[in-house]
Amino acid sequence: MMRIANIEDSPRMAEIHVFGWRCAYKEFISLEFLFNKFTVKNREKIFMENLSEKNENVKTYVYEEDNIIKAFMTIGNCRDEDKNEKTFELWGIYVDPLFKRQKIGTHFVDYCIKEAIHYNKEEVVLWVFEKNNNSIEFYKTMGFSIDGKMKVDDFFNENEIRMSRKI
Repeated sequence: MMRIANIEDSPRMAEIHVFGWRCAYKEFISLEFLFNKFTVKNREKIFMENLSEKNENVKTYVYEEDNIIKAFMTIGNCRDEDKNEKTFELWGIYVDPLFKRQKIGTHFVDYCIKEAIHYNKEEVVLWVFEKNNNSIEFYKTMGFSIDGKMKVDDFFNENEIRMSRKI
């Protein structure tokens, strides 16, 4: 079941985020960062702050089954300056690696598209690390394509590419 995230979900979301990053990015993000700086404690604090803010333009959802939060997603208005108000953004999907390949990501993307349509958007965009081949392939199967826009993540000095899907 999918529902809006609340502050009490912050510890589990932090676990998913940190564990997911460690599994997905260990080949190109330093282990020093992933294990010593990107901690559950730090992420939990950030999630608590973000979820306590009232921002109608951004929504975070969790996917929960059998009292276990297995994943979360954040969606909202597009943050890119080169896009207009008709563009929606999938800010991120994070599925606990133990629960991958259960169609949770597919469910989230489908919901994101429905929300974009509900808000009269014409396009959904997302950003992904260029080296994150698994996510790129997943989003391609969901109808997204690389739109040619790229940026360098200043903190990690890694390229990010934008993917988009017209709706």
